[in-house]
Amino acid sequence: MPKLIVSVLTSLDGYYEGPDKDLSSMPFEDAFNSHNLGLLQRAGTLVYGSTWFPGNWEHWSAVAADESHNDRDREIAELVTSLDAVVISDSMKVDPDAPWAATTRVVSRGEAPEEIARLKRGSGADLLMFGSATTWNPLLADGLVDELIVLVGAALLGDGSKLYSGSRAGLKLLAARVLPDSQLAELRYDATGVKD
Repeated sequence: MPKLIVSVLTSLDGYYEGPDKDLSSMPFEDAFNSHNLGLLQRAGTLVYGSTWFPGNWEHWSAVAADESHNDRDREIAELVTSLDAVVISDSMKVDPDAPWAATTRVVSRGEAPEEIARLKRGSGADLLMFGSATTWNPLLADGLVDELIVLVGAALLGDGSKLYSGSRAGLKLLAARVLPDSQLAELRYDATGVKD
C-alpha cells in the first residue's frame, strides 16, 4: 500500500523558510536535488499546499524547457511536471487551460484527510510531499504521514517559519546519515506512531 512521505529541508534551528518566507537563506546544496530525485523516482503522486505548488511548477517547467540544465535536474523536471498531483487548498481552483490541469486535482483542507487516506488504500506508488509545513503538519497530527524525512542544513537562521507547530508528536528514528559530498544530515523518521 502507498505511504505518505514528507521530506523537508531545515536549518539547524528548525526553520524551513527564512524570515518573510524567504528561501534564499536556506542551506541548499547540490545534494538536495539528488536526494529529491531519488524520492521522486519512487513516487506516484505529489501532494502540495497551494503556496508551494505554483512556484514549484513554474521553476521545474522552466528547467524542462532549458536544455542547458544537467540530466539530473531535467529528470526532476520531467517527474514534477508529469506525476499526478493533489493540491490541498481552500482557495485555489484548477484553471482548465493551465499546463498542469491534466495531472492536478485540488481538494479542500477539510477533505484532505479523507482523500489522503483513500489514496493510501490504493495499490499505486507512494505519495510524496516537500516542504509546506502548514499543509503536512495537520496530516501528521491526523496520523496520515508514514515517513518524515528531515534534511538538516549547516546554518542557523534565527528566525523564519518553524518546521512544526502542532502538539507533541512521537517519532521513531529509522536512519541518520550525511548525504554524499554535502553537509546535509538526513534524518528519517517513522511517523506512524504519532497519535500514540
